[in-house]
Amino acid sequence: MLSRFDDYPIHQTPDPVAQPATSDKDVYERYWFNGYSTSGAFYLGAGTALYQHLGVKDAHVSFIHEGRQYAFHVSGRRSDEPSDLTIGPYSLEIIEPMRSCRITVAENDTDFTCDLLWEGRTGNVEEPRHHLGRGLRKIMDTTRFTQLGRWTGWVQFGDVRIELDPSEVVGTKDRSWGVRPLIGGDTRGAPAASQMGGIFFLWAPLNFDDLCLHYQLFDDNVGRPLFQVGARLPVYGSPDELPGVEDPAVEHMRNLEHEVTFASGNRMIAGATIAMTSVADGARHEVRLEPIFTFRMKGIGYTHPIWVHGKWHDELAMASESWALDDVDDTAYENQHCQHLVRATYTDGAGVERTGIGVLEQNILGPYAPYGLEGFFAAPTYD
Repeated sequence: MLSRFDDYPIHQTPDPVAQPATSDKDVYERYWFNGYSTSGAFYLGAGTALYQHLGVKDAHVSFIHEGRQYAFHVSGRRSDEPSDLTIGPYSLEIIEPMRSCRITVAENDTDFTCDLLWEGRTGNVEEPRHHLGRGLRKIMDTTRFTQLGRWTGWVQFGDVRIELDPSEVVGTKDRSWGVRPLIGGDTRGAPAASQMGGIFFLWAPLNFDDLCLHYQLFDDNVGRPLFQVGARLPVYGSPDELPGVEDPAVEHMRNLEHEVTFASGNRMIAGATIAMTSVADGARHEVRLEPIFTFRMKGIGYTHPIWVHGKWHDELAMASESWALDDVDDTAYENQHCQHLVRATYTDGAGVERTGIGVLEQNILGPYAPYGLEGFFAAPTYD
């Protein structure tokens, strides 16, 4: 099955570009974005994904405004052209690779529309290849890169309309592909003899006036690092000023540290201090994070009870919904994966302090020995 990119010298296998190298049904391609006002009043999340062997592509846009989270979901049959990122009224356009994208939702049967322009203010940071297995089978094998940037445009849900000024709304682009478990995985064969021990995932892309930080950590249930990446990134005034796909001026980090406190009665992080050490000079960089409010990742499909990633709904299906932040059950499974909009106080290796804003994403499931967590998502207990 040929597609338009078969005319470029980019093939990694003898197959056409549209043919995945693996027959694993969980193979995917995903674009993911967030955005937030520097005042801390607004948060935006968006995701678009293609599941080649499931025959599905889906997208979600969700935002928080004045104590309420709004969400738009759309799903449909994938086309034979993998670069076609249109699903009904939704469209993701790659304006300039690794620099700018545009997300639009035209008038439709729901009450949600938007027109959003993403532009990078940093180069792209490649994260280590992610491997995660259950028994003999890899259930996760992905590559991912991250870029921090700014937003222009607007979103509207009913009578609520938000204008995004690029001088005030910053955020993150996350691009990944590979194999990742979807809607329960393959149910054929004998059940697993033992379950995964759990995951402890923290991700904190942070925006400051004169630089950005990237922090990502994935531990197993006893606290051993499975993969981690940290970086300090220069920022640029426009995409045209970016020095390339990856910026040679990025300062890479190692020895990622974390100290978190949890809210009473659940696993929601109430505060955190993270730190990492410069590979170049051994200086320690520390950031104190104070949550402002919490965005539930189910708004863009993660663990959503209906609009979960990769699920077949119809040739074209869409819906919108909203809920009050105060009504969210912090002990329910569907709400465990979340991003906290955070104020960040950063002390660099030279002792210079900056304040900024960003997110602290958490996905903490199963036991985790360093914090005494037990069960699948039981609240921590303290002596």
